[in-house]
Amino acid sequence: MKLRFLGTNSTGGDCPTLYATDRDSYIVQGWQLFANDLLMQLDMGQGETAVEVPTELFEHLSKDGLPAADIDRVQAPVVILTENGTCVVQGKAVTDAQALSQMSIPHYETCVEVAKADLAALLEEPRGADLER
Repeated sequence: MKLRFLGTNSTGGDCPTLYATDRDSYIVQGWQLFANDLLMQLDMGQGETAVEVPTELFEHLSKDGLPAADIDRVQAPVVILTENGTCVVQGKAVTDAQALSQMSIPHYETCVEVAKADLAALLEEPRGADLER
């Protein structure tokens, strides 16, 4: 899997980062969830994991042609919004050696792959059932 760096909200380097892939998906690198209240709220399938990232990270999606919009609702792959301005993103755990070799991932971070279509849908204006959430 080949990655294209979209952005990070840090000048330090080892921080949540967003990448576009050559598979119509995104890699979201963020803070690992350990045995805490956030993790206990999730229902993860085989091969899935979750990361916590600042909601502003998704502003970098505009570099891939998606609209710049705030993440302000829960809709997969965003499964939790916190009071601290972060969100929890759930997706497929990244195990691809080629992809991992292109990233600098500190021991307290991990990354998930999410479909481009899922993030694009999240950025659209809510309608119908979304408004009831």
